[in-house]
Amino acid sequence: MKKQSVNYTEKLPEYQRKREKVFKKNGKISRKFYEAESLRLQYELVKLQKWIIDNQKRLLVIFEGMDTAGKSSTIKVFNAYLNLREARSVALPKPNSKELGQWYFQRHLKQIPNAGEIVFFDRSWYNRAGIEQVFGFCTPDQHEHFYRQVNGVEEMLVDDGILFFKFYLNISKETQQDRIKDREKNPLKSWKLSELDYKSMEKYHEYEVLRDKMFRLSGTSHAPWCELDANDKKRARLNAVRYLLFNIDYEGKDTSVITGVDKRIVTLHS
Repeated sequence: MKKQSVNYTEKLPEYQRKREKVFKKNGKISRKFYEAESLRLQYELVKLQKWIIDNQKRLLVIFEGMDTAGKSSTIKVFNAYLNLREARSVALPKPNSKELGQWYFQRHLKQIPNAGEIVFFDRSWYNRAGIEQVFGFCTPDQHEHFYRQVNGVEEMLVDDGILFFKFYLNISKETQQDRIKDREKNPLKSWKLSELDYKSMEKYHEYEVLRDKMFRLSGTSHAPWCELDANDKKRARLNAVRYLLFNIDYEGKDTSVITGVDKRIVTLHS
């Protein structure tokens, strides 16, 4: 796999059309525009999966981010039209007593894709970089030991031919508070709430410090971090798909659709 790069461009549909046809008064993109543009990208994702299956490639995509940032919903966008026999989402529960005695990366690496498969991680080994450190689920020594190993682990994955992407969905504290309130009011979303969500909101600044440390120490040339401004979920989703498709040379790519990403939404840490 070639080294990932970011191509910032204004040649995106949201900037080629009249603003009132794309953006709402609050500055976020409209549902109608989003659904039309998302569908164009879905055709490309289906092409990508066919290429992966036909060529026995392996694609691993990690999603990290603040609580309520939209990790699960972004994965659903990627998965919407894929053959789910060859594409799966992994959200591991907290480790059991046996797993606590294993090498930290072991239970995650059991889930890496087989030939012809796509795997999406809804949180990953980077729990040790953030939430575990914030709430004392790991010791400071374990946290630092993680950073002594993670870049080597990821380099081995890439060296073995795995197409490996890392996304971080970032939101403001105000957006996080609004989304938690929305979940409180909406019975269809209330199951998403936990006591840890409220505690995480109180620890927002600590998460920010650890997030920046993570970018600094594990944003590498072989496995960079693609940070997405997810205060507008729809724009973040579109640009996550665009970034991934731009960086893979799959058969039949429509370069009129895959032109690059929005500088207002995407930041690369490498």
